[in-house]
Amino acid sequence: MTRRDVVFPPAHQALYARNRYSPAIRSNGFLFVSGQVGSREDGSPEPELKAQVRLAFANLNAILAAAGCTFDDVIDVTVFLVDPESTLDTVWQVLPEYWGEAPYPTLTGIGVTWLYGFQFEIKVIAKLPEAAERRSVG
Repeated sequence: MTRRDVVFPPAHQALYARNRYSPAIRSNGFLFVSGQVGSREDGSPEPELKAQVRLAFANLNAILAAAGCTFDDVIDVTVFLVDPESTLDTVWQVLPEYWGEAPYPTLTGIGVTWLYGFQFEIKVIAKLPEAAERRSVG
C-alpha cells in the first residue's frame, strides 16, 4: 500500500483527530481537501453563519497554503449547506471575498440536513503547482 502524502495546516486539528481523517492528501499532481467547516481550534462551530463561512475559508486557505497552493489553484468545489433555501443568500454574500476572478472553479452545491453542528462545509480539489509537486515527491 502506498503511504498517503497528508497535508496538515499549522492549527485547527481537533476535528481531524477526533473524527479520524486527514485534512488533505497530495496525489498525482492534485490536492484533495477534506470538507472544511467554520470550526474553532477546539473543533466547536462558529455560531454566526457569515463568520462560520469565513472561518471555513480560513481553514481551507491554511491547508492550501501548507500544500503550496492558493484558491486560484482550486479546480473543483463542493459546498454543503444545511437548509440551503434560507442560508444560500447569506453564504453567497461571503463567497466573493474568497472566490477571486473568472474563470471560476467548477461548483456543486448540496443541501443536507446535518453537518455535525455546522451550517456550511466546503470541499475542494486543487491542482498542485509544479514546485509543490516536486517537494512532495522528494
